[in-house]
Amino acid sequence: MDETHSALNIAVLVKHVPDAQFDRHLNGEHNTTDRSESILSELDEYALEAALQLVEALGGTDHKVTAVTMGPSQAVNAVKKALQIGAHEGVHLSDDALAGSDASGTSRALAAVVRHLGDVDLVVTGMASTDGETSLVPAQLAELLNLPQVTFASKLELQHDGGAWQLTAQRESDNVAETVESNLPAVVSVTDQINEPRYPNFKGIMAAKKKQITTLGLADVGLEASEVGFTGAWTRVNEAQQRPPRSQGVIITDEGDAGRRLVDFLAEQKLL
Repeated sequence: MDETHSALNIAVLVKHVPDAQFDRHLNGEHNTTDRSESILSELDEYALEAALQLVEALGGTDHKVTAVTMGPSQAVNAVKKALQIGAHEGVHLSDDALAGSDASGTSRALAAVVRHLGDVDLVVTGMASTDGETSLVPAQLAELLNLPQVTFASKLELQHDGGAWQLTAQRESDNVAETVESNLPAVVSVTDQINEPRYPNFKGIMAAKKKQITTLGLADVGLEASEVGFTGAWTRVNEAQQRPPRSQGVIITDEGDAGRRLVDFLAEQKLL
């Protein structure tokens, strides 16, 4: 890396989400998600890997990847996992008033954290969270921070040109590939096609114990309780019902006419 290049600071947004291996449940009158059995969102691991690969490609030791999350006390486990994987430090926004935040409140809270950090060159997120799956936060975050956004990137590269960082991203659809360029700072969301996330090894797990995690409250980032949580939410879940049990499937025993009966069944279900 050219020594004239400025240090790059990347914030990766990570979320503590219910483990997809277990059934999901809702709590209380507000029908909020039960997060008692939660892990780092799988889609956020791709964002973290993308950030780590960017700084590794640049070389040097001045670049920094900061894992940022918001949520109750146990949400810090998402940051700890990110540190084990390779993030350099972590930030946890934790405040009782955050409970019940929807995508808009989450975006306001995370934007406030990014502003509080002050020197963030690039914000990287996953394509969605594996609980809400709205994909709204990256765009809302970019709007609140007044930054350019690149969504659903499948490839990222950084260049340093005349004192400014330049981001090049590739976006792919079924039959089109786009190349998008942006100056930094910017907000980027990445897909699960961008890389293969690394696993934390023993060395990384031990090193994470010495890395700093900063805990912030709403007052620290300049937010009022009315801007987040149930009070600041634009949406709410009015009613929820348990998913009905699956009915037993139809078993077709072959007596020489199984093919015809299978076709008839599929036609009845309007699957043909």
